[in-house]
Amino acid sequence: MLLKLDCYYGNEAKQYSFYRIPKMLFADRRFAGVSVEAKVLYGLLLDRMRLSAKNGWLDSKGRVYIIFTIADIMETLGCAEQKANKFLGELDCVKGIGLIERKRRGLGKPNVIYVKNFVGEKRNHKSRNVNITNQEM
Repeated sequence: MLLKLDCYYGNEAKQYSFYRIPKMLFADRRFAGVSVEAKVLYGLLLDRMRLSAKNGWLDSKGRVYIIFTIADIMETLGCAEQKANKFLGELDCVKGIGLIERKRRGLGKPNVIYVKNFVGEKRNHKSRNVNITNQEM
């Protein structure tokens, strides 16, 4: 069925909110084996992480965590449970590329998910400050 839609005019283009998916997930060869659906899921998890940070969902180490269940993934992506688990597996530290880390909480509670920051090097938050200098010519 073909939808009969109009174009955007003026400020109408600003009327929606959008999920942000880092371009590096598509441009960097490290992520070539990750499916497009898993990359979209990473963007959804980043969006949820922003909300968790705003609400103060931090663990004892100060790391932001999210709760995004298999049911949430199934509903948001419109997929079955097996696909939702596959996409999480692609992103996971155990089975996949390491873009997320899942921690079990047990007793029927949903898993906690840590979304990993893949831009830049791993940082030691207890290290001293580093002086930034300009490159010599």
